[in-house]
Amino acid sequence: MIGNLLSRNIVSAVAALTFFVAAITPLSAEETFSSEPLTIQTLDGKKHEFTVELATTDAQRQQGLMHRKSMGQTNGMLFDFKMDREVTMWMRNTLIPLDMLFISKAGKIEHIHAGAVPHSESIISSRGAVRYVLELNGGSAKSFGIKTGDTVRSAQIGNINQ
Repeated sequence: MIGNLLSRNIVSAVAALTFFVAAITPLSAEETFSSEPLTIQTLDGKKHEFTVELATTDAQRQQGLMHRKSMGQTNGMLFDFKMDREVTMWMRNTLIPLDMLFISKAGKIEHIHAGAVPHSESIISSRGAVRYVLELNGGSAKSFGIKTGDTVRSAQIGNINQ
């Protein structure tokens, strides 16, 4: 009887320890991202150059900029959803405020959500079908004068020479 009780306690302890370790261990390894230059051309002809990381797989899009403590002023992340569709984003586990630029297949900025709040789980919608989302530091759209209707050019979008 004491052996059974001791055995059950050990099994319970092992189960609790396994649950604890599983809860604190990431589900997958950190994703790595390639990067490329990207240009935003405003309607008044100004060009702003950025270097962006590319999120092109499901795992990369899921991780995005989570857990980053900072990002360079002319850096960002371009999410490619591979098809035109309504896109929703959130800021879970994202530590820095972001501006989200929702971009058509042709590279036109269709909607800007400025100042996404760190850690917020509020849904941020593209407000229509888009192919790409560009995340920049919060306040970048305003400071660079980027507006809806401006054009984003990059190799990933495929419109560099247009």
